[in-house]
Amino acid sequence: MRLNNSSLHYYIMKHIIDKGNAPKVAEMAGVFKVATDEMITALKALQDYHGVVLHPESSEVWVMHPFSCAPTNFWIESDGGSWWGNCAWCALGAAALLDKDLTITTNLGAESRQVTIEIRAGKVMNENLFIHFPIPMIEAWDNVIYTCSTMLVFESESDIESWCERHCMEKGDVQPINKVWEFSKVWYGNHLSPNWMKWSVDEAKEIFARFNLVNLVWDMPSNNSRF
Repeated sequence: MRLNNSSLHYYIMKHIIDKGNAPKVAEMAGVFKVATDEMITALKALQDYHGVVLHPESSEVWVMHPFSCAPTNFWIESDGGSWWGNCAWCALGAAALLDKDLTITTNLGAESRQVTIEIRAGKVMNENLFIHFPIPMIEAWDNVIYTCSTMLVFESESDIESWCERHCMEKGDVQPINKVWEFSKVWYGNHLSPNWMKWSVDEAKEIFARFNLVNLVWDMPSNNSRF
């Protein structure tokens, strides 16, 4: 198997979907028939491309959006397996990739009240929920783990406003869960492709516009670099 960003991304993503965890560096080096140092270099190149997030010391896979390989506030479960999603957006994106009936268990605002989101026959059954996007997309990759940790589920916009006040967080964009579900299907729709490529900023802007995501949170200057 030829080693490049697309093939490496595909191998890791399929492993996570099939087994619920990421392959180890040594395993990937064996599969691609390269030395461990060469595999680590390839993984760091994929990270620079925003295709993976690695543990800073070991270079093992920490996050491959929409999945997390470490515990989070979003637990995804189906008859065929279970996974962690990084955030509300990612959890819905993972559900779209998995393409099966499942549940997403999370805590509203990452606080004490738990909710289980059901997806059945491609539809979100809990329609009266909202997702908050507080971090501007132009800053999303400054600390993508933190960014994901703030994209949470709420029952109302007033709950979001109260939450922002309690936690000294600027209110960002608020979207109904069904809209984010449809958006996530498109955003993550190519993530299991052997020919996967990361969206460019301009491609990302086009997808945002397609779903009428017009809040300043989604605004980015046009360029051809990868989002």
